Amino acid sequence: MRRITRAGVRRRISRVRSRAAEVLAGGRPTGQTSTPHGAEFAAWVERRQNRGAGFPEWWRALAGVPFAEPSCVCVLVHVYYPELLEELVGATAAIPVDFDLIVTNASGKDISESINRLDGPKNRVVLTVENHGRDIWPMIQVVNAGLLDPYELVLKLHTKRSEWRQEHPDYGDSGSQWREQLLGGLLGADENVKQILGAFAEDPNLGVVAGPANLLGPDHWGADIPLSQELLHRLELRVTPATLRFPAGSVYWARGFVLQGLRALMMSADDFEPEPIAIDGTTAHAVERVIGLLAGEAGYSLCSRDWLPPAEPESWQRFMPTAPRMPRARFIAFYLPQFHPFRENDTWWGPGFTEWSNVTAARPIYRGQNQPNLPADLGFYDLRLPEVREAQAALAAAHGIEGFMYYYYWFAGTKLMSRPIESHVDSDLKAPFCIMWANENWTRRWDGRASDVLIAQDYGRVPAEQFIDDVLPLLLDSRYLRIGDKAVLATYRVGQIPDFPAVAEHWRSRAREAGVGELCLLGVDVAPEFDGIKGQPSDQGLDGALWFPPHNLLWDWVPHTGLHVDRRWAGNLLSYERLVTDAERRLIALSHDKHPGVMVTFDNTARRQWASDVWYGANPYTFRRWLAASVSAVVDREPEERIVFLNAWNEWAESAVLEPTRRFGRTYLAAVRDVARG
Repeated sequence: MRRITRAGVRRRISRVRSRAAEVLAGGRPTGQTSTPHGAEFAAWVERRQNRGAGFPEWWRALAGVPFAEPSCVCVLVHVYYPELLEELVGATAAIPVDFDLIVTNASGKDISESINRLDGPKNRVVLTVENHGRDIWPMIQVVNAGLLDPYELVLKLHTKRSEWRQEHPDYGDSGSQWREQLLGGLLGADENVKQILGAFAEDPNLGVVAGPANLLGPDHWGADIPLSQELLHRLELRVTPATLRFPAGSVYWARGFVLQGLRALMMSADDFEPEPIAIDGTTAHAVERVIGLLAGEAGYSLCSRDWLPPAEPESWQRFMPTAPRMPRARFIAFYLPQFHPFRENDTWWGPGFTEWSNVTAARPIYRGQNQPNLPADLGFYDLRLPEVREAQAALAAAHGIEGFMYYYYWFAGTKLMSRPIESHVDSDLKAPFCIMWANENWTRRWDGRASDVLIAQDYGRVPAEQFIDDVLPLLLDSRYLRIGDKAVLATYRVGQIPDFPAVAEHWRSRAREAGVGELCLLGVDVAPEFDGIKGQPSDQGLDGALWFPPHNLLWDWVPHTGLHVDRRWAGNLLSYERLVTDAERRLIALSHDKHPGVMVTFDNTARRQWASDVWYGANPYTFRRWLAASVSAVVDREPEERIVFLNAWNEWAESAVLEPTRRFGRTYLAAVRDVARG
C-alpha cells in the first residue's frame, strides 16, 4: 500500500484548488495587459527562444573592452543632448576614487574628443547606440554585454532636459533646475561624494541612493503598473503597488548588482516602443520603477541623499582599487561530479549517458518555465577535461566562492564518479575542496529511496567505519577545506548508518592516526523520511549540521491560476518566495552548530518530467536577499566559522545552478559576489 503523507494530502488539495481557480479565472495569465505590447510576458516567452545577444554584436570586437584593470566604481552616462555632456561629465571630478566611464551615445554626433580629454576616468569607452528606449535600453544593452559586471558601485547619469516639467501641475521647476539639483545632490563637492561612498561601504545592504527628495513612492505609479507586472512576471514575481520606491529621473548611485541583475529580464529592443514615446506608461518608465522594486526584493534599502546618516571619515576609501577585501563569509558550493561518462551509467542508461542527457530532454510544464535549462559560458562540458575544472575554479573564485563540496558516492567499498575529485587532487588547482558522503541508494527515480535501486548502500557487508580509509588521501591534501584546524567531512543520511556515534568516533581516531588531525563532522539537515539527524547533532557524535534546502524548509503550494500548466503534469508547484521568508525567520535564531544553506532553486523537471517538484518564483534578487540574511546569521562567529553552503554549483538536472546559464547569465554568481564583498 502506498504510504499517505501530510505532504501528499496537501499536494492533492492544492491541485484541486488550483484547477478550480484556473477554470473560474478562464485561464487568463496574471498581469496581462489588455492590448498587445512588445514587453508582454506571452510575447516575450515566444521571442526568447530566438533571442540574440541583447546588445550590438560589434561591441564584442571593441579593443580594450571589457577593461583589463577595471576600477571599483563605474559612471554610466547616456548622451542624447551632447551640449549637456560637459556639464554632466565635468561634475564627476568630485569622485575621490578611481572610476571608469562608459558612455552610450544616441546623439548621432561624434563625442569622442570631449570624452578623451577628460582627466578623471581611469578607463573610458563610447558606445554608439540607436535612439531607442531613451536611456534605459542603452543601459540594458551595457548590462547584457557584461560591461557592468566588474563594478561594486555604479553612478547612472544621462543628459536630461525634461522640458515638460515646467508645464506639469505637480512640479514647480524646469528640467534644467531638476538636473542641477540631481547632479548637486549626487556629486557636487568631493565631501558629498565621500559621504555617499562611505554609506555604501558601511552598509552592505544599501542598494540605491537617489538625489535629494527624488526617492518617490506609490503615488508616482502613473500608468506603469501593467508593464511593470509584465516585466516582473519574467522573474516569477508580482507587483505589490504599495511597496513602490524608486529613484526618479533615472539618475542615482546604485550597488552594482542592482543593475547587473537586470540581465535576468532578458530584454531586447522589441520590449521598447519606437520614438517618440509618451512621458509615462512606457517600458522605459516601467523599468525605472522595477529597478526600485527589485532592489527591495534583493534585501537592499533605498535612500534619498538627504536621508543618509553620517559615515566614518575614511570609509569611502573602501572603493579604492588597493583597499583590502575581506569576505564577509566563506561560501562553499555543492558540486555534482556526474558530467562525464562512466561504466555504470553506460550499463544503466546507455552508452555515453551523462547528466546532460537528462538536462537537454526537459520540456516546460508551464508558460515561461526555464526548461530546458541550458549552459552558457562553460557549455556542455566533460569533467574529464582539466581545462573545464580550471575554468570552474576560476569562475567560482572570482565571485567569492571559496571552494566546492563534492558529492562523494561510495557504496560498500564501490566508488562511483570519483574521477573529478581525484583529478582535482592530482592537479595544480589551488581551489579548496571537501566532500559530502552521498550515502543514499542510487535509484532509477533519482530520489534515493528504496524502490528501483540500481546500487544500494549495504552497511552489513561493508561497515561504514571503512569509509574513512577510502577518503584519507583526500583529507590529507593541503587544499582540503577546514574550519579552524578541523577537516570538514559531511554525511548526507546520518540516521541511515547503524550506531553512527561509534562510527564517528572511529573516523576521528583513524584521522588522527593518519595525520589528518581533527575532523569537523557535519550531518545534513534533512527530514526523517530521508534519515535525517534525530535530536541534536552532538547526540550523534557530530560537530554540527548544514542546511540543504529545500530539505526541512517550508513547502507551500502555489495555485496554477493563469500559469498555463500542462495538464499532463502531476508534480508539485511550490513557492520559492515563501520558502525564503520562512528561512529568514529561522535564521534569526540559528544555533551556533548549524551552518545555513541557500539554494538557487529546485526544479527537477529534467529528471521527472511530468511528476517534478518545482519552486516557482526563484530569481537572482530573492536569492540575494536570502544569501544576505544567511551571512547576517553567522557574522558574529569567528571568521573561520562563517560558513554558508550553496545549493549548488552544477546540479543542472535540478536547475540548482550557479554556473552561467543561457537564461540568467552570471546573475546568480553576481549576487554571491555582492554579498561576499559587502
